[in-house]
Amino acid sequence: MNKPRARKTKKKLKEILALPDRKKALAKAARIPPARLTGPLFSCFFHKDECIKFRSIAVMGVTVAEMAKDSMERARIILRRIMWSLNDESGGIGWGSAEAMGEILYHSPELALEFKNILFSYLDHHGNFLEHEMLQRGLLWGIGTYLEADPAGLDKHSELILSQFLDSPDPIKRGYAARALKNARSLENFMEKYRNLKKDFKKIDLFNGWDMVPARIADMVHSSQGRAG
Repeated sequence: MNKPRARKTKKKLKEILALPDRKKALAKAARIPPARLTGPLFSCFFHKDECIKFRSIAVMGVTVAEMAKDSMERARIILRRIMWSLNDESGGIGWGSAEAMGEILYHSPELALEFKNILFSYLDHHGNFLEHEMLQRGLLWGIGTYLEADPAGLDKHSELILSQFLDSPDPIKRGYAARALKNARSLENFMEKYRNLKKDFKKIDLFNGWDMVPARIADMVHSSQGRAG
């Protein structure tokens, strides 16, 4: 991409991510060719504003899923880039990458068939386990997002690992793990932990598809936390 066009795309993306209406933002993003949009979206994964970061992840999910309809291989390349960013050998930290993988798989059942096992492997000490505490948060979010589209996509092994986060000292991990298991319709399989969560009044910020909203963990396990729009 030439520099003037890249600057123009970044400027347009900044405007899109600032829009308060999700549907309008996604419609405007859809007018930009995916090949021009994915690079600037990746850079937004590092945004200091959590809402802008998550909005860029939301747009990435839709963009790559649409890309897959025309070219599965081009979509695979984006997912491989995401996977590389989560690899220790990449030399960086894959901020937003696990969330983006979950968002892409939420929107594309075809890509989910190929990549969902890789997403779950980041939970597993015998797989591609993510040791970084903040990346674990993102992974729990990404898995929960994918499971919102495919509740049956959670196997027993990953379900057990997810349940171990339900009593994490980190309230965000507790909340995100509860969201994932709730989306998989299996939270109540862990009844003692489920009872404790129903009395957990710690508030965390929860992305609802376009905005960050405060939510008590107890309220999250009582009610549906689907995306807006």
